[in-house]
Amino acid sequence: MLNRLSRRCFCTAAQPAPWLFVGLGNPGDKFKGTRHNVGFEMIDAFAESQGIAMNTLHCKAIFGQGFVGGIPVFLAKPQTYMNLCGESTGPLGAYYKLPLTRVLVFHDDMNLPCGVLRLHDKGGHGSHNGLKSVIYHFRGNREFPRLRIGIGRPPGQMDPKAFLLQKFNRTAQERIDDALKEGVAALKLLLSKGLTETARIFNTDQKYKHIRYQTLPTP
Repeated sequence: MLNRLSRRCFCTAAQPAPWLFVGLGNPGDKFKGTRHNVGFEMIDAFAESQGIAMNTLHCKAIFGQGFVGGIPVFLAKPQTYMNLCGESTGPLGAYYKLPLTRVLVFHDDMNLPCGVLRLHDKGGHGSHNGLKSVIYHFRGNREFPRLRIGIGRPPGQMDPKAFLLQKFNRTAQERIDDALKEGVAALKLLLSKGLTETARIFNTDQKYKHIRYQTLPTP
């Protein structure tokens, strides 16, 4: 259970500024492994890689905290359902008095091929209901970083909502598994080198991956 000592330990002037990583998704086994939940998967992959336990409920989120290279890191998976996830993200940022530049949101993105990632310092919502909610609860401020996780577009005339709630096929899941590993490496680099330098390196690598995937069949 979080307490005043924990909050003070992570947020004193003697410590480097903390980061809050928020993965977007829907709670419950019904949605596990679906395209809309890759934000949750990225949180879990990073938490496992760093030995951070996600075993606390805090601000309507499954929550974990730890240090990575001496940097305090908070990890959260809002349990409010996607279209209300700002109800968790907003209060978490406020609780730790974090500037929005230290709140990194992970989310699925249909405008990127499956398995392609992008790291940005700000942006709009792109009709993503989770991002809409986060922006609303940040009082309309869009200047928070995001890690976009490509899931590809629905085939033919398929309803995008149905597509988002489907699980990946074998080929697509292999691409996502690779992307999670790349994302974890990028997050570790971000904590040591900062957002700007990491985005420059990472997005260049992902650009070439994007080009390569365009020559392959859509999974």
